[in-house]
Amino acid sequence: MAYIDYYKILGVDKNATQDDIKKAYRKLARKLHPDLNPDDKEAEKKFKELNEANEVLSNPENRAKYDKYGEHWKHGEEYEKAQQQQKQYQRQDYGGFSGTDFGEGEDFSDFFQSMFGGAGSFRKSSRGSASGKFKGQDMHAELNLHLRDAAKTHPQTFEINGKKVRITIPAGVYDGQQIKLKGHGNPGFNGGPNGDLYITFNIPVDPDFERVGDDLKTKVTIDLYTAVLGGDVKVNTLDGSVSLKVKPETQNGTTVRLKGKGFPVYKKEGQFGDLFVTYDIKLPTHLTDKQKELFEQLKNS
Repeated sequence: MAYIDYYKILGVDKNATQDDIKKAYRKLARKLHPDLNPDDKEAEKKFKELNEANEVLSNPENRAKYDKYGEHWKHGEEYEKAQQQQKQYQRQDYGGFSGTDFGEGEDFSDFFQSMFGGAGSFRKSSRGSASGKFKGQDMHAELNLHLRDAAKTHPQTFEINGKKVRITIPAGVYDGQQIKLKGHGNPGFNGGPNGDLYITFNIPVDPDFERVGDDLKTKVTIDLYTAVLGGDVKVNTLDGSVSLKVKPETQNGTTVRLKGKGFPVYKKEGQFGDLFVTYDIKLPTHLTDKQKELFEQLKNS
């Protein structure tokens, strides 16, 4: 397995903070996302590499293993368990005195090759095989969702490590929320159970709505005449547009609440937050002389 420098892929150094890694991933994900690069095989390849790098480095435990074991990081836990078993069997074989141990700073390649390369197993003693069953490595992935998609229950199919996974995403998931899919991680060793797959939802900023908990905020532009005299204005919601009555003499920045027009509450069917609409009054431009005269009259009245 060729060594892949995940830090280089993300464009960060090895001392980068978790926040640095998250920011770097999101910046590159927006640039390389397949939706923005249709039919671009190179961008698609880089996007997959980016996701792979983020899966490892965004998880502190996996990152520590990657820093220690490099391309063998997925089997770091098995290595450490095998190391302990090796010590135990050596004590049994040599009356409590340990023989050759796995060196802390040595190259682990030979060990991993014999362990996972299909050629061997753990060391055998006169008491039999020292092999054991180990759970597979957990996996971590990020799934990008638009705000409107997160507002409805829907199926989603994605690919991770060449394997297609289909899940149903419940309405109301939030940015940064993580779910676990039991048994969808890396395969176990020696008949051990598979690891688990952890999916973190990434919901970028929406151009129309700001989400605050289960509530939504939006702005709507009205002209000066509607603000002064009153009238009707159309307001977009997650499930279509509604007509809203504007009261006469409405001030700029006035906010009204549309009850139940916000975001669905996670795993509480039929419950929704509210939508808060703020009026942004647009002043008229390119006034005629007559219009300016009328404003002067209002000013002096």
